[in-house]
Amino acid sequence: MEYEFTLKYQLAGPQDLDALIERLADAGCDDAVVGIGQPGRVALAFAREGATAREALHSALADARQAMPQARLIEASPDLVGLTDVAQMVGVSRQNMRKLMLSHPGSFPAPVHDGSLSLWHLADILAWMQARGSHAVAQAVLELAVVARQVNLARAQERVGAERD
Repeated sequence: MEYEFTLKYQLAGPQDLDALIERLADAGCDDAVVGIGQPGRVALAFAREGATAREALHSALADARQAMPQARLIEASPDLVGLTDVAQMVGVSRQNMRKLMLSHPGSFPAPVHDGSLSLWHLADILAWMQARGSHAVAQAVLELAVVARQVNLARAQERVGAERD
C-alpha cells in the first residue's frame, strides 16, 4: 500500500542543496519531493510503499538518516492538525468539524495545544470519528497518523532526556 507523509528536518549547518538532493536520492528517498523553502530546513513529502504505515514511515526515516546523519527531525506528519486540516481530510466543512467539537464536549478529543490556533493529534480525532461511525475514516490514514504521533512523541521524549543530562 502507498502512504503519503512528510518528514521535516533541521539541517546541521550550511548545505550544498544539489548535493543533498543527490544524497537523498542515493539513500532511497527518490520517492520524496524535497522542499527547501526555509533556510536550514528540508521537508521530504513521501509517497512510499509499505506493508504497513509503520514500515513505510520507519524506512523513510532510516533512508533520510543515511543521507543526512547530522540533521534533526522536527516533525513527522500527518500528526498535529487544526480543525480545518481534519475537515479537508474527511470531506466536511470546517464549520461542520467545529460543530462536532462543540456538540460533544465530553467525548471530543482534547487539543494538545489550545490557543488562538488549537492543535490536536490527528489520530485522536480520526479514532473518535471512526468510533462514532458518523464519517468515513480511511484506515490507512488513521494508521499513518498513529505512527506519526508515535515518532513525534518519541522525538520529544528524547529531547527531554537530553535536557535532563
